[in-house]
Amino acid sequence: MKNALIIHGTEGYPEENWFPWIKKKLKEHDYQVFVPQFPTPENQTPEHWFDVIKTYEKFFNEETILIGHSCGGAFLLRVLEHIDTRIKAAVFVATSVGIKPIKYYEVDYPFVEKPFDWRKISSSAENFFVFHSEDDPFICLDNGKKIAQEVRTDLITLNDAGHFNAKAGYTTFELLLEKLKPIL
Repeated sequence: MKNALIIHGTEGYPEENWFPWIKKKLKEHDYQVFVPQFPTPENQTPEHWFDVIKTYEKFFNEETILIGHSCGGAFLLRVLEHIDTRIKAAVFVATSVGIKPIKYYEVDYPFVEKPFDWRKISSSAENFFVFHSEDDPFICLDNGKKIAQEVRTDLITLNDAGHFNAKAGYTTFELLLEKLKPIL
């Protein structure tokens, strides 16, 4: 079974930004798509987020795509450190790994304070996609560069994409779908 899971960021929710759009597009490719609500901002810790993700781990397999936006991407890195199954793809959009400047560093800190196990992360997915905007007002581009370097993939940079949220005009995300199509 082909499954996808989208992880929102701080103060996020399942129906925001481009999440409903990519969910619909992935369903058109026979994916079962989950967009859970994670506790935020209250109880926003890796431990509480792992409590939520446990429900979905049974859907992780070699056909699974995991997508993380913002702090959700930092949590996705923690998930990849934790899982035993090698998934099809991990997608990071405007993700923080703790490189400042980060506008809400204190909120992201519990997810990025411990060093990442890049070797385990790199072995946990067959494909990696890293998107970052040069004008992200919340998380500097060096965070995207670091992820791409560590997982040995190209960094997909855009101009004028902001934080890839609705405020920046991202209620659809055509480039993400275009990059995923060859593996769908």
